[in-house]
Amino acid sequence: MFTGIIEDVGIISNLETEDTNLHITVSSKLTPELKIDQSVAHNGVCLTVVSKNKDQYTVTAIKETLEISTLNSLRINSKINLERCLQYGGRIDGHIVQGHVDQKGKVDNIKNENGSWLFTISLDPKSSHLIVNKGSITVNGVSLTVVNPTQNTFSIAVIPYTFEHTMFSELRVNDYVNLEFDILGKYIGSYMEKINP
Repeated sequence: MFTGIIEDVGIISNLETEDTNLHITVSSKLTPELKIDQSVAHNGVCLTVVSKNKDQYTVTAIKETLEISTLNSLRINSKINLERCLQYGGRIDGHIVQGHVDQKGKVDNIKNENGSWLFTISLDPKSSHLIVNKGSITVNGVSLTVVNPTQNTFSIAVIPYTFEHTMFSELRVNDYVNLEFDILGKYIGSYMEKINP
């Protein structure tokens, strides 16, 4: 479990395919504090540390994860948002994030608002009922607030600190991002589907 508050932007140092799996090696200042079997969110995708060496560690993404997320587009020297798992007893500065990507979204527009950036992202209209104005959503692992949702788009306002200390400064129009909807909304949506089939 995570909070959507990015701790570091890592660098992909190696990618190795084994059958349908992808072994991802990341250089990060967080590495010395990591342990084998620990969960780390990578652009919002929860992956398990399988090995580490000095300032690099390796995680493995399976076929299903690669199909639903943007991890299969990683390249050597790509940057990636990183967050260690939530530590009980601490503050939750974002919202409850599972690290389970629901779908990919596409960046439709980026508007400089003279002090912040407004990103408009399109998504599968079948999921639009899971997004509410002023509600929470996770984009590439970052906890953000929904603005102006429509049937197939929503916007997020990104402050300068988040823009500069995450991967948002690297995003361009037509790039794909990982989306995780608020867990509360998913439970309510599932419940409503069961009582109103």
